[in-house]
Amino acid sequence: MNKHIQMSVFHSVWPVLCRTLLAILGGYLFTYTATAALARLLPLDRYDAAMVSTLLSFVLYTVFILWAYAVHSLWRLAAGVALSLPLAVIGFWPQLVGVQA
Repeated sequence: MNKHIQMSVFHSVWPVLCRTLLAILGGYLFTYTATAALARLLPLDRYDAAMVSTLLSFVLYTVFILWAYAVHSLWRLAAGVALSLPLAVIGFWPQLVGVQA
């Protein structure tokens, strides 16, 4: 195999591999943090909010994976994964500052 064909294969595989990893791992991170934030923000009892947010997490994860392959830019996909940070702060704030809920 010559060098040009090897580079061509590398350039065609790399974006798909990155998109797949961001879809699976980034989608999990986004869904995990969004579920925690939603469980804190829903105006329901603690257990009901946890149940509703967990049920919605299945839909959210599926939509994130579909969106990961629909978006045109890997940078936009990375920005979508980066939205996990503010969601994590909302969802895990009491654990971060040591307050018992």
